[in-house]
Amino acid sequence: MDIVVKGHKTEVPERFRRHVTEKLKLEKIQKYDGKVISLDVEVSKEHNPRLADRSDRVEITVHSRGPVVRAEAAAGDPYAALDLATSKLEARLRKQHDKRSTRRPGKGRRTAADVGDVVANAAQLTDTGELTTAEGLVEEDQYLTAPHKAGPLEVDGEGPLVVREKTHAAAPMSLDQALYEMELVGHDFYLFVDSETKQPSVVYRRHAYDYGVIHLDPYPLAGS
Repeated sequence: MDIVVKGHKTEVPERFRRHVTEKLKLEKIQKYDGKVISLDVEVSKEHNPRLADRSDRVEITVHSRGPVVRAEAAAGDPYAALDLATSKLEARLRKQHDKRSTRRPGKGRRTAADVGDVVANAAQLTDTGELTTAEGLVEEDQYLTAPHKAGPLEVDGEGPLVVREKTHAAAPMSLDQALYEMELVGHDFYLFVDSETKQPSVVYRRHAYDYGVIHLDPYPLAGS
């Protein structure tokens, strides 16, 4: 298993690279996941003096034959950030290992159709393709403003201005698996293709331990 340490707009000292290999105990990580292929450690630095207490950020990504596991943390120096990120990573790997050890086929699974009974106020699309919540329809034109220039580009309304674009391969999965993988990467939302409905979907964190889910119907008027 390889450990790749790189800097994002910053130089990574050799001393820190050695510290990374000492801190990330390979045998401990492989104990949690024996299919790990590589670890990526990215170090970045924030030069704003107002953010001196979290100027150094470390992100650790574990690539394996299973879901990607990621943890990141920021602190006043890269060594403290690495300690925090490592603790988060070990907690997520432990959670993944424990779930893999105790999970039984079909146990505790729910279909996408059951989400409305479990997750309160889950957003849905109407038959006419409009997004609706418990508060009613979401009006699309209430936030629009006139087009304006953003550098060489013309931006319609408030934006957003696309500065980064990615394409990922997406194997269909259940809602339960999507929630699980969202927790492993530490994100507040997760895009996936629902294995039951074949719809593009997103699950997102709401309040405390509540989650919401949105399903996209590419052909909402096909039956009319």
